[in-house]
Amino acid sequence: MGDLELIFDGALARIRLNAPARRNAINHATWRAVTEACAAIAARSEALVVVVEGAGGHFSAGADIAEFDAVYRDGAATRDYVGAIQAALGALAALDRPTIAAIDGAAIGGGLAVALACDLRFTADDAHLAAPPARLGLLYGATETSRLVALIGPARAKDLLFSGRRVAPAEALAIGLVDRVLPAAELHGAVETYAAELAALSQRSIRGAKRIVEALAAGVARDSPALAAEVEDAALDEDFREGRAAFAARRAPRFTFRGATKHIA
Repeated sequence: MGDLELIFDGALARIRLNAPARRNAINHATWRAVTEACAAIAARSEALVVVVEGAGGHFSAGADIAEFDAVYRDGAATRDYVGAIQAALGALAALDRPTIAAIDGAAIGGGLAVALACDLRFTADDAHLAAPPARLGLLYGATETSRLVALIGPARAKDLLFSGRRVAPAEALAIGLVDRVLPAAELHGAVETYAAELAALSQRSIRGAKRIVEALAAGVARDSPALAAEVEDAALDEDFREGRAAFAARRAPRFTFRGATKHIA
């Protein structure tokens, strides 16, 4: 997959941006590879948690400016390139299992957009984040802009997009841009531990919760029959029977759900 590695390790799938000489700047081919990686993950029932990371001490410095003359050379090229970005971010956001961005070093522009498409963002205390398209005369796409607004609200999103300023991890945590800030040396270990903890829990519960949270955030009514069906199905599922049995026997549960929840459009 060129400058992207897809690694399956038991219950963990790892998407690694791997162009350290360019601080993992993302070129056109890599955007397409992200979409392909997400399809491969979706096809692997044993891959329960996804970690997105960068090689060499940086998450990603953003889209690869070196190819801008080519990818923005005319309207057709621009539509193809922007479409590849939106497809990649959409595919990552649409994965039915938990996704965690492990952010160290730079997470700028397109790199930050990749992190925004994940469910959670764990960040090193020496990282820096920015959304700087205004410094180039560009715009964030609809997918990444909507994710940014959902996380930090319209006014703060405007601040970051208008100014292109760098956001330190402490501020990013305070405004909801990231979810945890950790000492740099502990970041990847903490992400691995958390991912393993999620993998040991009920995937029926986790995937259903992801769908319900996202449906409510998208404006689905809380009394929607689809939401009620999700909750009812979970109560009738094998994972809940196993959870009850394990609790009664005072043992660790052995959850088996690996499918997809199905009710919420």
